[in-house]
Amino acid sequence: MKRDGHIHTPFCPHGTKDTLDSYIEEAIRQGFSRLTFTEHAPLPAGFTDSTPTQDSGMNPEKLDAYFASLQRVKQEYAADLTVDIGLEVDFIEGFEKETASFLNEYGSLLDDSILSVHFLKKSSSWYCLDYSADLFGEMTGIFGSTAAVYEAYFKTVERSIKADLGPFKPKRIGHITLVHKFQKQFPCEADFSSEIDSLLQAIKNNGYEIDFNGAGLRKPLCKESYPPPKVAQQANEMGIPLVYGSDAHQAKDIGQGWKDMLLSPHELPAQP
Repeated sequence: MKRDGHIHTPFCPHGTKDTLDSYIEEAIRQGFSRLTFTEHAPLPAGFTDSTPTQDSGMNPEKLDAYFASLQRVKQEYAADLTVDIGLEVDFIEGFEKETASFLNEYGSLLDDSILSVHFLKKSSSWYCLDYSADLFGEMTGIFGSTAAVYEAYFKTVERSIKADLGPFKPKRIGHITLVHKFQKQFPCEADFSSEIDSLLQAIKNNGYEIDFNGAGLRKPLCKESYPPPKVAQQANEMGIPLVYGSDAHQAKDIGQGWKDMLLSPHELPAQP
């Protein structure tokens, strides 16, 4: 089964207006048989988006339209492929209760979902680590070094894995090495293999999946999947399900990185 488990939509405030149909038709053309649309969920109540454009999450007023639109394509394309309704939910340290409350309200409408870390907390402020290379560079000064940003990221991802977010908590952990996005401009010589080992063990212990994300291969300052081949192979050997995700923000991004990932589709563990 050729599956893409991480796709955005025209409801993304920082994406394109490509229609749901255009994503699906491109996926059919490439031979995918199952898709999950995982739009960025609204950020937690009370949290202020720290990005300059403040467009990291969906407008909560559009949630009803989002679910209705996905129900439409789910039914219309049922003969061609399976469409799962999902969200990419941000884990933001300090807003666990608000996130759990959101999931309790909307979780029953989800077939599948992803839990991701984009924001890191320092003192009483939060910073979006993947917004731009310039802002990442500012973060290295605020946190003290590139290694300090990496350390904060992996600690936050581990907190997300272990957090109690209720019965509808996403079971797939998003792009676990997203902190590598700007690594060619901000290389990190520190070794975080033990931290990654801990993440993988926590994912396995909780019975979670990993978002095997191809978007980083298209990022000029990254040029590798999230996670990179060595980590993906380690997860595979541990029996952790790896679910390919294009992280498409436009229809032509469907399948990005697929042919260049270390593990070919037939080598991946069975995907639920």
